[in-house]
Amino acid sequence: MDEIAAAFSAALAMILGGDPELVQIVLLSLRVSLTAVVLAAILGLPVGAALAVFRFPGRRVLVVLLNALMGLPPVVVGLVVYVTLSRSGPLGALGWLFTPLAMILAQTILITPLIAAVARQSMAELWAEYADELRSLGVGPWRTVATLLWDGRFGLLTSVLAGFGRAAAEVGAVIMVGGNIAHVTRTMTTAIALETAKGELALAMGLGILLMGISLVINAGAYLLGEFARAREAGAP
Repeated sequence: MDEIAAAFSAALAMILGGDPELVQIVLLSLRVSLTAVVLAAILGLPVGAALAVFRFPGRRVLVVLLNALMGLPPVVVGLVVYVTLSRSGPLGALGWLFTPLAMILAQTILITPLIAAVARQSMAELWAEYADELRSLGVGPWRTVATLLWDGRFGLLTSVLAGFGRAAAEVGAVIMVGGNIAHVTRTMTTAIALETAKGELALAMGLGILLMGISLVINAGAYLLGEFARAREAGAP
């Protein structure tokens, strides 16, 4: 018990003192996850909105597949990216394996279906509400997609925050394609796993506290955005 208390005190001292190793790991984690979320949002939001608006053969199959991919196992994503970026893989010449770029790619693949599926559901509700009005105004399908994305932007931000939360907490894929290399590809989750296995609890606890704090901020932000969106809809004429 004394050992745990000492490790916790040391973790707080590292956080308050701005330990260079801890700061470097946190900044790398945020850079990788934020970049992946931006890329996933660019890909996922239009796909989700298009699936909500357009009607075409095979659409139901795509919707089911998209929903299924929300639970895509991270280790499977890591394996696919690893094989693709390995020396004998189709993209091996890029030299991305065991770099932050490989981690960004893995996280982007992992969270794009989540953002797209949530966006589709949100856009489907807006489309059901505004379909007749938009048709009567002669708004084309692609302009309709853009209009719905803008009108539902606050609700969509919630899905983006959810994607960031999953990316920041992910460990399986990033450790496979990043290699957990010190000062190069070591993120909060991979460092926590490594330091715990080594019995070095101070750094692991410090990173764990920060990761919990980030998760708390993300969830609070998603809740507040949802409340703001609902209040805005309720106050709309």
